[in-house]
Amino acid sequence: MFSVLRDIPQLKADFFKALGHPIRIRILEQLVDGEQSVAALLQSIGTEQSHLSQQLGILRRAGLVTSRRDGSTVVYAIADDRIEQSLAVAKSFLLDMLTATRDELKAS
Repeated sequence: MFSVLRDIPQLKADFFKALGHPIRIRILEQLVDGEQSVAALLQSIGTEQSHLSQQLGILRRAGLVTSRRDGSTVVYAIADDRIEQSLAVAKSFLLDMLTATRDELKAS
């Protein structure tokens, strides 16, 4: 148990590293609304299929998304509802920072 607790900082770093690409964030934001096929993600994300597949693989290996086959179609979903909450907290934090910066610039 103690060694697992010692590994928590590394596990957190790996988690944030998996989130560390704009395409992966966009994928997760799309999946917040519900599961989607690769074709639907490709259309909404607007990147090449090989790049999308690579980013989906990273998210899947990190445990952030799940995939399933529906015939010949691969469908992805968010693995845990807390991912949606994490994205919302990050957005709120960043908007607060931008607002504070804007207010500081106005005051100077």
